[in-house]
Amino acid sequence: GSSKSTTKAFPYTGSLRPGKLSPTRQVPDNILKPDYAKDGIPKLTQRGLPWDITTHTKEDIQRMRVAGRIAREVLDEAVRSIKIGITTDEIDRIVHEATISRNSYPSPLNYHKFPKSCCTSINEVICHGFPDSTILQDGDIINIDVTVYHDGVHGDCSETVLVGNVKDDVKDLVITTYNAWKAAIAICKPGVKYSEIGGVIEDIITPKGYTSVKEFCGHGIGRVFHANPNVLHYRNNQRHGVMAVGHTFTIEPMICLGSNKPVMWPDDWTATTSDGLACAQFEHTLLITETGVEELTGKIETSPKYSWEI
Repeated sequence: GSSKSTTKAFPYTGSLRPGKLSPTRQVPDNILKPDYAKDGIPKLTQRGLPWDITTHTKEDIQRMRVAGRIAREVLDEAVRSIKIGITTDEIDRIVHEATISRNSYPSPLNYHKFPKSCCTSINEVICHGFPDSTILQDGDIINIDVTVYHDGVHGDCSETVLVGNVKDDVKDLVITTYNAWKAAIAICKPGVKYSEIGGVIEDIITPKGYTSVKEFCGHGIGRVFHANPNVLHYRNNQRHGVMAVGHTFTIEPMICLGSNKPVMWPDDWTATTSDGLACAQFEHTLLITETGVEELTGKIETSPKYSWEI
């Protein structure tokens, strides 16, 4: 007999809908792969208390500089490709090929079974959007999140790009998110509590009525993709440790025009705002040094300008 589906249509919060996924992109055998590449399950994890943070060796810090630089170059290629009419799958192809051409593995690919080589999060998507057949339209914003695995360590960065003519309120959200992110990076140095980051961000976004997502956070990174500390992007006094020389972590605020409450799509990855309004995000991998902080994924001479500066 036939079975009739009784599932109700999913209540999408904005105008975006899932597109079609292309076949899984392959990584050549000669490229060093993280432990989850085959079965989707990371084996190398960090145990311990929230304030137990890895201090990296000089050798691993040098590796992370290289991985960070590669992530930056790959993200730059993706950003240069953004135009009205491109599909997010085409962006993923560019990221995938740019990564493997640099003898690196695209970290998102098969991480907990994530199907693609980067995340593309448009408009109301907070994070973890799947690159697919979706076509970028005039007035969209898109965050591209790139992580590469090279010589045993990860480098992770993201940027929100304006597509064509973006409405003023959404453009202001993107610029304010950028400013809050840079202000948070600026306080980083040995002895600063990780819990101080969130307040700096909220001091800049709250006066404008914007909100910071609480369910997703920045993270330690190195040989492990996601490790201690948890970096919260809202005001808090949680015991997540103190910055020390040799720590590497991300700051990656997700700032919303309206509601900061996430709604998870049926794909179990794509998180969108509950009111369908826009969300912006920026991310760097950072290193605490004797004198302060180094942006391991910082822009380089050849990097494109931020889209609102053009």
